This record gives sequence, structure tokens and C-alpha cells, in this order.
Amino acid sequence: MTELETLAAFEQHLREGRSLANVILQGLDLRAWSDALLKADLTGTVFLGCLLEPATLQQVLARGAMVFPPFTGLPYCPYRGSLYTPEELYAGFDPTRPDTYADTLDARIYAHWNSRGGAHPPSILETLAQRLHDHAISDALEDALMDQGKPRRVVAIMGGHSMLRGQEAYRSVAELARSLARLGFFLVSGGGPGAMEATHLGAWFAARPDEDLDAALAVLARAPSYKDRDWLARAFEVRAMWPMLDAAAMGDSLGIPTWLYGHEPPNPFATRIAKYFANSVREEGLLTIARGGVVYSPGSAGTVQEIFQDACQNHYNTVGVISPMLFLGREFWTQTRPVYPLLEHLDQGHEYARHLLLTDSKEDIVQALVRFDEEREALARAG
Repeated sequence: MTELETLAAFEQHLREGRSLANVILQGLDLRAWSDALLKADLTGTVFLGCLLEPATLQQVLARGAMVFPPFTGLPYCPYRGSLYTPEELYAGFDPTRPDTYADTLDARIYAHWNSRGGAHPPSILETLAQRLHDHAISDALEDALMDQGKPRRVVAIMGGHSMLRGQEAYRSVAELARSLARLGFFLVSGGGPGAMEATHLGAWFAARPDEDLDAALAVLARAPSYKDRDWLARAFEVRAMWPMLDAAAMGDSLGIPTWLYGHEPPNPFATRIAKYFANSVREEGLLTIARGGVVYSPGSAGTVQEIFQDACQNHYNTVGVISPMLFLGREFWTQTRPVYPLLEHLDQGHEYARHLLLTDSKEDIVQALVRFDEEREALARAG
């Protein structure tokens, strides 16, 4: 079915003389289009959260359309047709007054989520609105993973939210992400602070000289932790000093955070943000889309959970692609968090054994991802 998610797309559809039968219209204000709607074939047409004149609503229902009405009293749109951006989620934030974060859309949605029971809302309407929102985000995410009709080369970098700006590990992740973005990989993370922020920071600076990233790291280090009052302000200072040059060509990246961890602000260096209410949907989806490979930088329980979710996908080949699992930090992943030895036992006799890598070298990781990408391209051409 055709999906129309903007008024511009709807108007173009009508100008081309195309039918509205079996078309999904999502989150559109159609009150000025009553005449056009009532002249159209509405067989199987679906209106998701669209605004319609009362008389038009009765007519479209009588003519076989399905209407999911808008919700009221919510700070978010359950039927949104696109991913978020930092500019949308942080609208109203003043870096000189860090407390203005409370006025942003992101903070207002988190406050609403908390006030409605958090992860366990007692209201079935709130639950329904959240599920519809997350479904809309997943739908928009599919579009974001395509570039001019071709699937993007998606690589995810995982790691701890508590990794501090100014730490060598943070710099290492940022430099790795920058190298991958320069090679055309589409960088994805959990969309929060720490290693996740370093991922998008590296992509943000992909089109700039190396010394610009060095200077930005020094600015960010003045507020090392996301718990610092100026954490977000320093990020916006860096964004202002070094604006994105050309995300369409290099530096576009995707953060996938959740309001379950709403106390951690979403990453302001991700150019696209797929923010979910349901953390389980978010985590499974994040690993599923990273078909080009997943890099694991140092992290704690959340990162370990992601490792074994990824291993399960590879072990049983549940997504149709067995992709690399690359571990940055030999001592960390064999001594501090000794999961790598267990994976080596788990993968025996399975295809993904040859896609595991444990290294201290960012260059080794880049080479492994490029090699895997070339193998996939060769198989696609041969098939």
C-alpha cells in the first residue's frame, strides 16, 4: 500500500491523478481538502490520526475508509511520519541556561511518560498511543535505512553510557566512527551519552580536518559526564562552532534511544533520532538493522546484554545475515568483562565464528568491516 506522510506528498499524489484507494494517510491535516476527498475513491483508504471536518469524517466512513482518530492531550504524535531530529527534540533549549532543557519536547515527553506510569501505564489508551508511536518510528526507520533506493551500509557501535568525555576510550570510539563514516558507513548507536555520543561525534566530524575533532574533544571534556549541568550545553557549543558540513554526503548518523532511560538526554550529534518508548523493541531493532557489523567498545550490563542478543541472532541466523561482532579492547573483554572467551566456546561449529574479532586496533576493525562489506557486495553480484 502507498503511504502518504506529508501534505506535499498528498498534493503530489492528487496532481498526478492517482487514486486514494488502498492508500494510507498518516498524521495529516486534511480539513482544507474535504472536496477532493469526497470526490475520490476511498475504498480501503486508511486515515491514521488525520484531521478531518466532522461532515467529511462521516462521509469517508460511509464510503469504506478506515479512520484511526487523533489522540488529544499528548506531547507526542502517535502517528508521526518521520524520525526525530536534535533540532526538534531540543527546540527551546538555550545553552547559556542549561535548565531550559526542561522546556524541550524531549523533556516534556519524558515528564508525561513518568506521570502516566512510566513503563507500566495503567491506561490502555496511553499504552495504545505509545505502541502506535513506536510502530510509526519503526516505519520511518525503514525509510532512513535506504539511500537513493539502495540499502545503507549500517554499522553499529555499542558501549557504556558512563564513558566520560576526555577518556582515551571516548576518543578512540570517536576516531573509529570518523574513519567508518569517511568510508561511507552509516553509523548507528543507542543514541545516548558516553560511547554512544562518541560514535555520532566521530560521524559529525567525518568531513572536517582531524584537528577539528581534537579541538571539539577539548571543549566537551569540560563537562565529562551526562550528569554534569553543562553536558548538553557543551555539545551545543561544539555544534555551533563546527556545524555539520554535508550530512547527505558524509556524517549522517542515527541514534536509537528510549524514554525508558529518559534521564539520559538523546545524542545531539546524531542527525536522525529514532526514539522509542519500548526499550525491548528499540534494542532488538538496533541490532537487527546493523547488518554491516557491530563494534563493542567497553561497557557494562547493557552492553553485555546487547552482545548476547547479537550472538543469538547470529547463532540462529534469525535476520538472514550473519554479521561481524568486533570487540575493541582485549583486556576489557577478556578480563574486566570476560565475555569473549564464552563467545568463542558458543560459536564453535557455527558460521559466525569467523566473524568474531578481538583487538586493540581501530585499524583492524575498519579493515574487518570493509572486508565483510566487500564479501557481501561480491555475493550480491554473483547472486
